[in-house]
Amino acid sequence: QVPLMETGGGSVLAGGSLRLSCTASLSLFSSHLIGWFRQAPGKEREFVAAIRWGSGRTYYSDSVKGRFTVSKDSAKKTIYLQMNSLDIEDTGKYYCGRANGYDTSPRAYTYWGQGTQVVVSS
Repeated sequence: QVPLMETGGGSVLAGGSLRLSCTASLSLFSSHLIGWFRQAPGKEREFVAAIRWGSGRTYYSDSVKGRFTVSKDSAKKTIYLQMNSLDIEDTGKYYCGRANGYDTSPRAYTYWGQGTQVVVSS
């Protein structure tokens, strides 16, 4: 069983919306952070958004602030990333990961899902 599983990716026109889900089978404690990252071909994995499991506090990169919303359903152990007003620059493979505290570096995340592809076209 994979520790984290992302679903919900797909192809969408610029300006459209998608909602990604990240379902956890590993333990989640209040101090844990679940982060969303994306990686475009030939580029490094970059931080998109994160949510602290206990408090629900959210964090966003400047590039998605105001367009993306991260949320959680504790009963389902699922974290969502609602993506609105999608731009071609949002294209990439989206991953969720678990970290012990707030960090925007992928090196701080010890568990990852296998990713879900998002393609935004004009």
